Amino acid sequence: MSPPKATVAPNRTLNAGSPLRGIVLKVLSVCCFVVMATLLKATETVPAGELVFFRCFFAIIPVIAYLAWRRKLRTALHTSNPLGHVLRSFIGVCSMGMGFFALTRLPLPETTAIGYAAPLLIVVFSALLLKERVHVFRWTAVLVGLVGVVIILWPRLTLFSSGAPIGNSETIGAAAALGAAVFSAFAMMQVRKLVQTERTEAIVIYFFMCASLLSLLTIPLGWVKPTPEQAVLLIGAGFAGGVGQLLLTSCYRYADMSVIAPFEYVSLILTIIIGLVVFAEVPTITMIAGALIIVASGIAVILREHYLGLDRAKSREASTP
Repeated sequence: MSPPKATVAPNRTLNAGSPLRGIVLKVLSVCCFVVMATLLKATETVPAGELVFFRCFFAIIPVIAYLAWRRKLRTALHTSNPLGHVLRSFIGVCSMGMGFFALTRLPLPETTAIGYAAPLLIVVFSALLLKERVHVFRWTAVLVGLVGVVIILWPRLTLFSSGAPIGNSETIGAAAALGAAVFSAFAMMQVRKLVQTERTEAIVIYFFMCASLLSLLTIPLGWVKPTPEQAVLLIGAGFAGGVGQLLLTSCYRYADMSVIAPFEYVSLILTIIIGLVVFAEVPTITMIAGALIIVASGIAVILREHYLGLDRAKSREASTP
């Protein structure tokens, strides 16, 4: 499961002539996030709030090391919108906490697939809340994708599938995974606002710092003392998440988002393999069918945006005297 991203792609790539390098970095970032999710799931008994703390606190270490190497550490904390960072962090912690809780209740690939609903929900929220114009093609793709989400969730909705009241572990996990996708969409929309005035490194470092502090508020809900094995897994997850964040930031230097974004879905293949080999989780037909529908609709939206971008660029060129 890829958690909500603390970075955002720059508006322009620095070296758009190296798309293969960008794709490789994107795939490596996906691998890091899958490793992170696997390590967190393997801790088993650690509460979600505690998972958020370790994931964010230890992710700061590789990020700070990278910024120091790039000589950007001094400017990383410069901000003109501190409250915006706090709001983004609060929304991100809610998403991350729900996502990690879902990891403890659902198979790894299922949690990952439901998380793919976030980009689709951004389209919906942007149209309803920001009054952005959404054409019929995108609405159709989004609706088809949400049908895929329903297909995945349906077996978990015991109220409909077996007549039993909602309340079992897997049903609550499914609801948490969907809630994580909703909060992730809002977090991405907040990042859209921040990127207009804030540096990428500031968005990254403030998120991890604020998220680490906010996650401490969950201590009264019951944290546990990790065993040595769990501590290694938690710290490793934090480092993997931090490295994944850096790779994600770097990949957009070499290729446009429309080229790189579809490779996010490599995580589905990886989580199915890991879920089967590590956790003995056999994917169901409904999970695979729903995931493929979500992936197809997501790629359709990405490609549509790419073609619209090309059309807009041609229009600008044609209108230039």
